[in-house]
Amino acid sequence: MTDPTAGSVDADLLAEPRLVVEPGVAARVSAVAGPVLQGLGYRLVRIKISAEAGCTVQIMAERPDGTMQIEDCEAISRALSPVLDIADPIEKAYRLEISSPGIDRPLVRRSDFERYAGHLVKIEMAVAHQGRKRFRGHLAAVEGDAVRLHRDDIRPDEDADVLLVMEDISDARLVLTDELVAESMRRGKQAERELKQNLGLAPPPPPHAKKSDPARSNKPKPKALDKTLNKPLKKPLPKNTKKHRLAAQGLPGGEFDPTEGD
Repeated sequence: MTDPTAGSVDADLLAEPRLVVEPGVAARVSAVAGPVLQGLGYRLVRIKISAEAGCTVQIMAERPDGTMQIEDCEAISRALSPVLDIADPIEKAYRLEISSPGIDRPLVRRSDFERYAGHLVKIEMAVAHQGRKRFRGHLAAVEGDAVRLHRDDIRPDEDADVLLVMEDISDARLVLTDELVAESMRRGKQAERELKQNLGLAPPPPPHAKKSDPARSNKPKPKALDKTLNKPLKKPLPKNTKKHRLAAQGLPGGEFDPTEGD
């Protein structure tokens, strides 16, 4: 069954402002790209301008649920390119690159910090906190307008827990770990399954259906295997008859009566 609140949740996530934003030229690109992405049903994550290939404008975007497919990147590029050509926020030729945030993604919204609580992150502050700008540790919780971090880079006489104001953060990103990769794979598979169901390429789950337990599924009995090749035998095993015993010993077939019973 379709969740009647899903649409309102997506709308709220689309309208959620970024707390970590870019300065300078990237901010001008953001002012143009942000509303276009939101109108298409995507959220702007980050804009990065580099000198790669002369000048490259990288725009990271995502769906409200945090997923992003190649088809999404292509759709955004087709819609955004003409708008940027008209607005002309960059005064020179550039190459436009649309991408997903990736596994070790930036965290730019309150919901990002809430979604990835418990994961390892690196944070760089625009405004120094307690005399330092760089922190590393596990996200604990979001408290008001700040995020609590349980640090793993503490020095002697420093507190393990620190509270960082989100609007004072210049860059925050996840650190690649086994746990993060596993969670990303689970979300990716779920998003792919839901996308196929929405497009009618896969049947929707029946109402009140229980998820199957692979460990208890009724699997067909395995066929006889050839132990040397680990594949099903194409021919049945020979019967233990006199004829077959003589054949196995290499004796000519004329030495026994083929009409003799087994």
